[in-house]
Amino acid sequence: MAHKIAPSILAADFSNLQSACHIIENSAADWYHIDVMDGVFVPNISFGMPVIKAIKPHSTKTFDVHLMIVDPDRYIKDFKKVGADILTVHYEACNHLHRTLQAIKAEGMQAGVALNPHTPISLLVDVIKDIDIVCLMSVNPGFGGQSFIEQTYDKVHMLKEMIKEKGASTLIEIDGGVTDENARKLINAGADVLVAGSFVFKSENPIETCNKLKEI
Repeated sequence: MAHKIAPSILAADFSNLQSACHIIENSAADWYHIDVMDGVFVPNISFGMPVIKAIKPHSTKTFDVHLMIVDPDRYIKDFKKVGADILTVHYEACNHLHRTLQAIKAEGMQAGVALNPHTPISLLVDVIKDIDIVCLMSVNPGFGGQSFIEQTYDKVHMLKEMIKEKGASTLIEIDGGVTDENARKLINAGADVLVAGSFVFKSENPIETCNKLKEI
């Protein structure tokens, strides 16, 4: 399977999100990656349901919604209503992860689980077959533009082995510090989806940058 590119609109110009939609729609990008932050689980606040609802009519591609919030179970139905296709929750924010995954799937969405850099992938062994996407944070969550954490490569390798061992079809997504310099190494390690924020939206030609990441 060819790898997927998911530009993170957290790095886009918030005063002109229509431009961000135009970039994603007119490039080789596969998904929109949308970070929802509550200022509690992570030390930053981004956007929520009203913004997702506003940009959904302007899009034709998959909405990959990443919840960096406490108590995500409260909002599962709401995010489905505004257009989420994939809903990713943090392992660290869920007391009953299996129940949360089932609730997401019951709404017709794909279920994702994100792991912070310090969280070992071994914690997912009992639920890996219930997870559609594992999002490995390759920076500490909360802010864009951070440097890539090199240990991520080892986590990708280990996670890929677990997925194969368990006969799962889980995709591996990398979120944070992705550039054209580490993309090929991540794909070779087993990554299926690359989230790119600042590297895309701060570049001189974001559409061309998306296209190059897809071609790697």
